[in-house]
Amino acid sequence: MSGFAERIAHLDMDAFFVEVERRRRPDLIGKAVLVGGAGDRGVVASASYEARRRGVRSGMPMVHARRLVPHGTVVPPNHSAYREVSDRVFEILETFTPSIEQVSVDEAFLDIGGLRLHYESPSVCAEAMRSAIRAELSLPSSVGIATTRLLAKMASRDAKPDGVLVVEAGTELDYLHPQPVESLWGVGEATRARIEELGIKTVGEMAAFPRETLVRRLGDSLGNMLWNLAHARDDTARTDTSSARSISVEATYETDLADLDAMNRELLAHADKLSSRLRRAGFVASTITLKVRYPDFTTVSRSHTFSAPVSTSAEINEVSCRLLGRTAAHRRGVRLLGIGAWGLVNVDQPRQLGFESGAWEEIDEAVEEVRSRFGSEAIRRARLLRSEDPEPGPPTLGR
Repeated sequence: MSGFAERIAHLDMDAFFVEVERRRRPDLIGKAVLVGGAGDRGVVASASYEARRRGVRSGMPMVHARRLVPHGTVVPPNHSAYREVSDRVFEILETFTPSIEQVSVDEAFLDIGGLRLHYESPSVCAEAMRSAIRAELSLPSSVGIATTRLLAKMASRDAKPDGVLVVEAGTELDYLHPQPVESLWGVGEATRARIEELGIKTVGEMAAFPRETLVRRLGDSLGNMLWNLAHARDDTARTDTSSARSISVEATYETDLADLDAMNRELLAHADKLSSRLRRAGFVASTITLKVRYPDFTTVSRSHTFSAPVSTSAEINEVSCRLLGRTAAHRRGVRLLGIGAWGLVNVDQPRQLGFESGAWEEIDEAVEEVRSRFGSEAIRRARLLRSEDPEPGPPTLGR
């Protein structure tokens, strides 16, 4: 049986920072909430839908947002809490499919084509994912499903808040063409102004425009890309999951990391999480990729391919630190660090065994067993303990 035709799902958590804060503070439910800096230079990191209905948007100066919702509640961001909850969200998604591309702390693309044997339709699959997240974490999410990544992301936007929208195969242009041109990837304010000078306001009008004229106006690369997107031709959509699937972990830091030791600690934490995700998904990785974003938003990547696939946190951490040494991180500082596992191989497939990995595999298996029984914080690496963490007391075992 073939998979779903609409195989690309885009899951986006609704007002993620706000909803995480509401888990801790139920008094915020139903109120206009602004997560972000409260000072004169503060910006809105996330806004509740009560505030959004008054015109507040993420990235808006907090001073402006407070004028729109003078009685709104401003909450300082707690990024460590958001990362912890985000990890749980992705752990839940991995129980559905290992074919996940994490876009940010609160959104991801998933290939659900192979889940046709488990769910009668893409929408039923999407509702199952949303229900699992709500049951486990009491958080709302929205899912868009389509044949391409662009359409799936647009559909999740239109499904908000707390909904599902499927763009059925064969109806792509009916859905896409009435959309404004700024819905397309690569169309910011400046590009939109240049496009509107041609009299183009909708995607359908762009699709009907001569490609050559668009290329002359916007340049070869952008012009061709937008013309193709306007015809629902998205080359990034139909991923061959047998060769390109990956699992990744990354974090953006509120304060840039300038100390190499701090960067290595973050890589150790990432390696620990990535190893755990690989183990739960039943894969080993042929290639590890490091992603580094500098304070000026320049992003670089480095990768290493192993002679035999790996999955242990020790192996992933060792190669990640070596890859970091091949960047300018120690001179420029770091805004974002990420590790990705590529070339995934089922752990049950025959593979070359090494001489040193056995002990680390046994350690990781023991750690995973403890965490599965008592929670992700039940056992932690000593190097990742902060000075303000409480001293561990005697273990308490549940019945």
